[in-house]
Amino acid sequence: MPDKILQSLNTDISPIMAVETIAISFLLGLIISLTYMATAEKENYSSSFCYTLVIVPVAASVVIQLIGNSIASALSISGAFALIRFRSEPGSPKNISYILATVAIGLACGLGYYIYAFVFTVLLCLLMLILTRLDFGSKKIMDRKLKILIPENLDYEGVFDDILKEYTLKHELVRVTTLDLGSVYELDYKLVMKQNGKTKDFIDELRCRNGNLSVSLYLEARKGEF
Repeated sequence: MPDKILQSLNTDISPIMAVETIAISFLLGLIISLTYMATAEKENYSSSFCYTLVIVPVAASVVIQLIGNSIASALSISGAFALIRFRSEPGSPKNISYILATVAIGLACGLGYYIYAFVFTVLLCLLMLILTRLDFGSKKIMDRKLKILIPENLDYEGVFDDILKEYTLKHELVRVTTLDLGSVYELDYKLVMKQNGKTKDFIDELRCRNGNLSVSLYLEARKGEF
């Protein structure tokens, strides 16, 4: 078995070519990593993932060089690099796309297609920067949850409808709860805010209507809360 593995290795690699391939794949991986840092969300920023994006193309290019006469085997082994990162920690679809890109760059460098790898890297990074700048795919409106406290002598049926129509695209009263032995009602709404709606003005008008009792507006209504 070891003999078969050694026989399958590509022994025609010159030291200069090997160093050249590693250096180019490292440089291109570094460019991809810098692009990731420029486009990543701050709360999901991962420094270890930056190292991964630099190392994966280098490792993939080395594998391709060693198994140069068996492209199918090289592709199978290199594809495994895309899964290593996410075995211990789940990755977002965006991070997975970066990993797949670095694997492709490593494959191209290992096969000696340096110009193709460079062009692919530049175009990919430009596209990622443009899509990030345009905020492509972001949700323009947000589902929100609204809690309003009202005194027991205030009829809650439609009491806030005119305010809700002014500031929301749609709204729905989903739950009414009594508090403090029935002296206070809590109204739970699901709603979608208008893009140009001012949150402070919205809350101020609700407080004027409910006798200045508590008003809580949550940024997003999570599934299962209602």
